[in-house]
Amino acid sequence: MPSEPSPVEPVDQLLDSHHLEACLLLDQQALGGLWKREQWATELADGRRPCVGLLQGERLIALACGWLVVDELHITVVAVAPELQRRGLGQRVLEALLQHANGLGARHATLEVAAGNGAAQALYARCGFNTAGVRRGYYRNGDDALIQWRRLHDA
Repeated sequence: MPSEPSPVEPVDQLLDSHHLEACLLLDQQALGGLWKREQWATELADGRRPCVGLLQGERLIALACGWLVVDELHITVVAVAPELQRRGLGQRVLEALLQHANGLGARHATLEVAAGNGAAQALYARCGFNTAGVRRGYYRNGDDALIQWRRLHDA
């Protein structure tokens, strides 16, 4: 009986302007189009805004991006292809981003997460984040945001 071909193991990679279309597609699939083309172009072109992705062959299946401000990484987006969620890919790409940012001099990381987004909160907890505060009515729909924070280890 012939065996099924094994899936291509995802590869961690820093994303740049060559990945613009792939980022737009994953953003649309996983986040409903959170950012427009211009925002993605800005993120991918700025060395102080690192983006790490997981590529499976030519397909971008997960990404995490942030913005370095002095010694703090502000995580701006984490996305995983919907059919591949809950397989550890979000944690893998987020940890890769944190490690990369640490190498660039970041000593802390922060993010906002919707108070009602239990799956994202669980991901961030697994990655060592703790709630440091609340931004009331932060999101367009009026939902609160939890401010999450963690210290990064020196390399």
